[in-house]
Amino acid sequence: MKLTRRNLIKLGAGAGVASVSAPWGALFAAESTVHMTTIPSTGQKIPSVGIGTNRYRGNVESDDMAQLARTLEAFHKAGGRVIDTSPNYGNSEEVLGKLLNDLGLRDRVFMATKVDREDQAEGRERMEQSFQQLRGPIDLMQVHNLRGTDVELETMMAWKKEGRFKYIGITTHRVSQHAEMERFLKKYPLDFIQVNYSIADRASADRILPLAIDRGIAVLVNRPFGNGSLFGAVKGVDLPGWAADIDASSWGQVFLKYIISHPAETVPIPGTTKPHHAEDNMGAMAGRMPDAGLRKEIEKTMDALL
Repeated sequence: MKLTRRNLIKLGAGAGVASVSAPWGALFAAESTVHMTTIPSTGQKIPSVGIGTNRYRGNVESDDMAQLARTLEAFHKAGGRVIDTSPNYGNSEEVLGKLLNDLGLRDRVFMATKVDREDQAEGRERMEQSFQQLRGPIDLMQVHNLRGTDVELETMMAWKKEGRFKYIGITTHRVSQHAEMERFLKKYPLDFIQVNYSIADRASADRILPLAIDRGIAVLVNRPFGNGSLFGAVKGVDLPGWAADIDASSWGQVFLKYIISHPAETVPIPGTTKPHHAEDNMGAMAGRMPDAGLRKEIEKTMDALL
């Protein structure tokens, strides 16, 4: 069957694809289809590619904000909803709060941020500030790079019970922290984890991602392009013929589809401040995904280039 928009709608959520006007109502634009990821703890579906916002910073009244606003608008129009930020990313929370509010999109996104304080009172103050800066609900609160995990999760679990967050999780971007993350995965009732994972860096696939499957935990994936190393490896290299088999029109879409197609409930969050890059990234949610055999072929191709 040719995967036209009409046929994708017919295939429905059973194939991991849903009409974005259906699951979340106003959160999704009408007449658009994207590949969805299921959050195991609730069954809620979210679009399978998000955006990282480490570079969304600066004077909120400056002209620099115009391009960031266009990028967020393009991201949302293309079906993106999951936005990941942190108070450690300069004034990213303030920038996002203002731009999304100005665009009329603040209540139409899935907002994830972080906290990294080892003192419980300081952590609470930090999270309160995040609510203020982001000017709206926080769907997912995460312990940043496992700093103060036990202390912060105590507060986060209580606030989740009170309805202040829908989801809680922990993050890292270091392979050296995987053993510690594994311990927390087994200890706490987490909804999400966030880890580094890409074709260039597959360490998370050894133990962390299988454990997330076993524990019923969704996975945000940072550094999906291997800190840019993947694009460097394919510079000047044409897309292989098999890219058409997964409806990938760019190398970036190949890299993202590789992550989305992992058996875990994954959502890569590539960072970008350019509208055309956001649009291309969102294109990875359309069409077919690689099966196990093609995933091996992608790995073989990239291993020869890296």
